[in-house]
Amino acid sequence: MPPSRKQAVLLVDGYNVIGAWTDLHDRQTNSNPLSSGSRADLEAARNKLVEALINFSAFEDYQTKIVFDAYSRDAPAYCEIVTPNLSIHYSDFLETADTYIEKFCAAFRHDIQYSASRLIVATSDRAQQLTAMGFGAEWISSLQLISDVDFSAKKSKRRHRPQKQSSGRFLFNSLDPKAQARLSALRHGLPLDDT
Repeated sequence: MPPSRKQAVLLVDGYNVIGAWTDLHDRQTNSNPLSSGSRADLEAARNKLVEALINFSAFEDYQTKIVFDAYSRDAPAYCEIVTPNLSIHYSDFLETADTYIEKFCAAFRHDIQYSASRLIVATSDRAQQLTAMGFGAEWISSLQLISDVDFSAKKSKRRHRPQKQSSGRFLFNSLDPKAQARLSALRHGLPLDDT
């Protein structure tokens, strides 16, 4: 029996991806998610990102962790488990998502839970890219993640699209039973039953 494949961990810089994803970014009144944009718009963008990544994570079998800044909120860091494949992590008071991601990358290889797993960091922040790669993680840009999510959604729709019922490769097999009976009668030179 072959050894079981370890699930890859996808660490997503939440606001960085929202800023790059046009569909999500348009929900905000301002390009900076930490500025004075509408809290409802920001919440809607976060929810849409989470929804898209729930499906993507399940389809690709990634253990996804979305990280959001909670820098200005006077509350401790916390984690919300959404599905077995996806969780949302809010950074601690006065801690940025970048700092959270750096700490996670540094601790990743020493955590027995993740031994032999791949770590993929999704961000377009150049400093984060270099830090993640310095700790041995893979890196993809926010735009690449968006492209992968869209491609995966299209592939999933194709895979789950109902197929025409056909019991063979011939046109005859795709006809309804009444049409098959009429065609068979014609082929054998029998009179057609017009009922």
